[in-house]
Amino acid sequence: MVDGLLDRLGVPASAYTNGNHPIHTPIDGSVIASVHLESKAQVVGKIDQAEKAFQAWRNVPAPRRGELIRLFGEVLREHKAQLGELVSVEAGKITQEGLGEVQEMIDICDFAVGLSRQLYGLTIASERPGHHMRETWHPLGVVGVISAFNFPVAVWAWNTALALVCGNAVVWKPSEKTPLTALACQALFEKALKAFGDAPEGLSQLIVGDREAGQVLVDDPRVPLVSATGSTRMGREVGPRVAARFGRSILELGGNNAMILAPSADLDLAVRGILFSAVGTAGQRCTTLRRLIVHRSIKDEVIARVKAAYGKVRIGDPRKDNLIGPLIDKQSFQAMQDSLARARDEGGIVFGGERQLQQDYPNAYYVAPAIVEMPAQTEVVRHETFAPILYVLAYDEFEEALRLNNEVPQGLSSCIFTTDLREAERFQSAAGSDCGIANVNIGTSGAEIGGAFGGEKETGGGRESGSDSWKAYMRRQTNTVNYSRELPLAQGIVFD
Repeated sequence: MVDGLLDRLGVPASAYTNGNHPIHTPIDGSVIASVHLESKAQVVGKIDQAEKAFQAWRNVPAPRRGELIRLFGEVLREHKAQLGELVSVEAGKITQEGLGEVQEMIDICDFAVGLSRQLYGLTIASERPGHHMRETWHPLGVVGVISAFNFPVAVWAWNTALALVCGNAVVWKPSEKTPLTALACQALFEKALKAFGDAPEGLSQLIVGDREAGQVLVDDPRVPLVSATGSTRMGREVGPRVAARFGRSILELGGNNAMILAPSADLDLAVRGILFSAVGTAGQRCTTLRRLIVHRSIKDEVIARVKAAYGKVRIGDPRKDNLIGPLIDKQSFQAMQDSLARARDEGGIVFGGERQLQQDYPNAYYVAPAIVEMPAQTEVVRHETFAPILYVLAYDEFEEALRLNNEVPQGLSSCIFTTDLREAERFQSAAGSDCGIANVNIGTSGAEIGGAFGGEKETGGGRESGSDSWKAYMRRQTNTVNYSRELPLAQGIVFD
């Protein structure tokens, strides 16, 4: 299923055959490859190589570093179809979402190329005569990237494109569930390195490993920044371990995202927004819509329209003309069923959620998306289940809707559908949504490269991708230059 794809992407057969870790495709559950998990010593060795590469790369002018990323973007354009198909096979995404993820990689490359000429500092007024102050930004070191299965290539690219133009080296530990796409990305990056010509060896390192390999990366003091994407549980382990050695972390963790659907909303628009946000990627996005907070006056109509839309959604092989592919594995399916059972116990009315296509794919886990009418925001609603479950809550007053939006531990994405200007502005104000992303008349899912991506509370607080996220990959330095023949002290202090 993947041999030809990996060959065209430049991955040698030795990297994915005869290994000690089987890789299953969620499409039918079959084994498509077996990779070699790396030992602790091998991980340490790759960090060694990255550290040496950083020592040289930090001295390369930033626009020249940008040229490497420009070349990588061109390689990605050349291989977009093949890499997108591999994403579909290994992660179970439908074709358009697989291609869209590779397009995100291309977009962040374009962004980073421009950024390589805009790593701006500041000129600061000095209180002392004959003195000049400025603020500059310098490369940080080796950046560790730990990524999850649901976006197996884009999240690495978000981090790597920025880290490299900022002058750092990168060590990447992908999910054990999706190492083949990582092997392909590394091969494509090496193609760009070859075209670039004189980058230091070891600039981008790939670790195919398990939890122990990730811990080595997290604990190594030569890795000043660890960017980790995954569950809140994972973040609770990674964050303190990195902080214990005074390292930095970018944590992109859980999301329990809500839409407030106001009585003035354009319901045709809203239903389209609900459909993609709630069932795209089979509900396995950190920005997936999980809570629909709908005004009581329109609740019954909205539920009926969403159920009708769900009934038309095609479920099946993601490489064919379908809109929902499989869950990643049995564990994910069981977590979904457990949450639906809890919802029933807490007073919920469940529609959908059943396993689909079991006779055709006995070892794969396709599901019908679920809609659950809840009497209140109970514990199961406050918990993120990485599956297509949409909890529906009714509200009467706008302040109640805002409270429900914010009364969960997570704080990634949120949105409101309304044509009331006051509601829209209040939602985006300091007294509105407490999430890192707050949209108006757009769903919770589908962020653009230009904005900083990330959230608050148990989502971790980190930011990736656009805006000034690049600053996380650099160290700030304040410089003062005395060009006079005197030595006045700050604050007018006299020390004779």
